[in-house]
Amino acid sequence: MRKLIISIFAATLALTGCANMSETQRGTATGAGIGAGLGAILGATTGDGGGGRAATGAALGGIAGAVAGNVWSTRMEKQKQDMEQATQGTGVQVSQTADNRLKLDIPSDISFDTGRSDIKSNFRPILDKFAASLADNPATMVTIVGHTDNTGSDAINDPLSVERATRTRDYLTTRGVAPARFTINGRGSHEPVASNDTSAGRAQNRRVEIYVAETKR
Repeated sequence: MRKLIISIFAATLALTGCANMSETQRGTATGAGIGAGLGAILGATTGDGGGGRAATGAALGGIAGAVAGNVWSTRMEKQKQDMEQATQGTGVQVSQTADNRLKLDIPSDISFDTGRSDIKSNFRPILDKFAASLADNPATMVTIVGHTDNTGSDAINDPLSVERATRTRDYLTTRGVAPARFTINGRGSHEPVASNDTSAGRAQNRRVEIYVAETKR
């Protein structure tokens, strides 16, 4: 049973370190791995047949752990509805992720010009409303992820994607959101959502994703 638990946590660390995982996948894998480990422990300590119960507990714990880290509260639902209303007609996609985070997917025609990290004027009203929603939900944490298309090299795209996330965070902090609430990341061109073979596809890949999570306390 001990070997099973060690294997689970080792696999979790390996998975969450994969470069090609999205933020949603990484969060879900972490929760699932922790849940699986706890499930294995509980399964082994209840009833007979420790090995079998450990495996069963790991499986059940993994399913529960995938969403156990975050809470989809009435506050989170209200924030989602507010942002849906605020971004209606702008092209911003607002959704609930598999691991109970609020996600804002902001395309390039709103956020940034090609090859630049300056926040465009039509992005600012969205960020203003988002900052206000964060003020109403002070217990939440925010992850901002920048992306590029595959034009240019990784040496250009990787830092550009980080700079886009940084500029987004910095704008929100000027609107009163505490810097400690943010995590920023840049994925360069490594996580496309469309083909880079067309200009329309490249435009979709140049984007910023913002995730909001309310963790269990």
